[in-house]
Amino acid sequence: MYSNDAIIRVRYGETDQMGVVYHANYYTWFEVGRSEFFNSLGYTYKKLEQEGIILPVIESFCQYIKPAKYYDEVIIRTKISYLKGVRIAFSYEIIRKNDNVLLARGKTVHAFVDKNLKPVKIKKANEKVWTLLKNCYQK
Repeated sequence: MYSNDAIIRVRYGETDQMGVVYHANYYTWFEVGRSEFFNSLGYTYKKLEQEGIILPVIESFCQYIKPAKYYDEVIIRTKISYLKGVRIAFSYEIIRKNDNVLLARGKTVHAFVDKNLKPVKIKKANEKVWTLLKNCYQK
């Protein structure tokens, strides 16, 4: 199963007074992971949207295991955990780079929809994207 790693450094503004990353920022990191996942395939989120397909989040989850702290470098490991019809799910692992400690894991589920928010089967709407995603998703 294909996965992509994006690396970021925790910024001061992402932390609370204790220097610990505020919980909602993990969802921003998940978005970074998804975008970089698409970039690694040579197909950007922006291009998909220009072609009339958007991917709203319809479900999300995050399990916080250990705190990320100010100035840590973290790896956002992203892979497809589900792909069928009008849905795709991504799973994420947030890993502290210097010691490979798992800090959090999460999941987001998305619907493939057109600009009117009508669900579309990606296989029919954009065969190129379907093939790219399918090749990354191996049960």
